[in-house]
Amino acid sequence: MSGHSKWHTIKHKKGAADAKRGKLFTRLIKELTVAARNGGGDPDMNPRLRTIIADARAANMPADNIKRAIRRGTGEEDGVIYDEVTYEGYGPGGVAIIIETLTDNRNRTVGELRHVLTKWGGNLGEANSVAWMFEKKGVINVAKEKSTEETLMNAALEAGADDMNDIGGAWEITAAVENHQTVLDAVKALSIEPDSAQISMVPKNSIKLEGKQAQQILKLMEALEDHDDTKNVWSNFDVDEQEIEASLA
Repeated sequence: MSGHSKWHTIKHKKGAADAKRGKLFTRLIKELTVAARNGGGDPDMNPRLRTIIADARAANMPADNIKRAIRRGTGEEDGVIYDEVTYEGYGPGGVAIIIETLTDNRNRTVGELRHVLTKWGGNLGEANSVAWMFEKKGVINVAKEKSTEETLMNAALEAGADDMNDIGGAWEITAAVENHQTVLDAVKALSIEPDSAQISMVPKNSIKLEGKQAQQILKLMEALEDHDDTKNVWSNFDVDEQEIEASLA
């Protein structure tokens, strides 16, 4: 199981950073602001904004918070301006890492991320140093108890999905970016609410880590996820189940 799937499973077990309500709200506010600034404040004309509003409502964010974030993005209210910045680097054993951030201070963010990477056996790379190792795809995860494999697979493939895989406690559906929303709509039409659904950087190949390096990459990924400016972290590592259990101990 490659890094994006493995890390999803680990985050679920750990109850990772985004499960912390405060951090989740902060990330969503940043995303709302950036989406409104880039595509306008009308969700009917801005698909990205529409998706983030749905995520914010699902997280029980108050409507006033959503409106204020959008108004800051369109310039109707004063507030902090965030930029989307993607950083690339390497972890223990040479695994590739992509970090998507939303930041109001690039110098601070890059300095802090460099420190985190160095602490856990990694280093920051140049732009496009590892991006070529990944493909951008739509990824939808559905807990196994929500659907049978056959029902979900038939609906997903008919809607244009590329594949569906067993990643432990969930089914993972992958699709081309242009088919992601259609496949997501097909899943929801089954009265199934996915555990997650997003455009992801999926690694073309994975690097197996064991022992100290496996523990380092798990700690590094958690530290990167916990950073206040982090939106998403992708990697191409692979570790065994016993390494995950040891990290949770």
